[in-house]
Amino acid sequence: MANVKGQRRRYDSALRQEQARQTRARILDAAQKLFSERGYASTSMEAIAKGAGVATDTVYASFRTKPGLLHKLLDVRVGGDDEPVGLLDREGPQAVRREPGQRRQIEAFASDVTSIQDRARPVDDIIRGAAAVDQEIAAFRTRMHEARLANMRQFASWVASKGPLRDGISVDEAATIIWTLASPEVHRLLRAERGWTAERYRNWLATTLTRTLLP
Repeated sequence: MANVKGQRRRYDSALRQEQARQTRARILDAAQKLFSERGYASTSMEAIAKGAGVATDTVYASFRTKPGLLHKLLDVRVGGDDEPVGLLDREGPQAVRREPGQRRQIEAFASDVTSIQDRARPVDDIIRGAAAVDQEIAAFRTRMHEARLANMRQFASWVASKGPLRDGISVDEAATIIWTLASPEVHRLLRAERGWTAERYRNWLATTLTRTLLP
């Protein structure tokens, strides 16, 4: 009997966790829609709660503050889920790291970045707009760009570990080049402004990085 009760408790706990996860996902989806339509500053936590079909207290309990909600929205869109796993520890970057050759690494990186930017770049658009009117978000955006540069430096070091870079380019220089070419700003120009498909963008990024970084 005790074992049955223990199994029931675990089942109930897992069910509650899944329900909470689904609730957070609805809140994030509603927030992204409203932030995009109305702007960050003009969107209240009450409006987000209404859009998600939950109580306002539930939004605060899940994310505490509106900046906290925006931070989590970016994390989930970058990672693809709400699991507490660092970006470089996820399967995409680790698959890039495991590739045996530089060109294959760059191709795998371009594919992974395309997926990430397609999910996360619209949130970067929101953050960019919010940063113009909110100092806390502006500081967060600065930290976000610094973190992205650090990730690009790690990728550049993986590529450099498999062979030389073009014309003695340093890892730091390579990181800056990658950080620029794979940026949300360039993604927005090509995918949103010029209407490129994901495949065209991915192929362009892989080809440009290969020609720029490798001998």
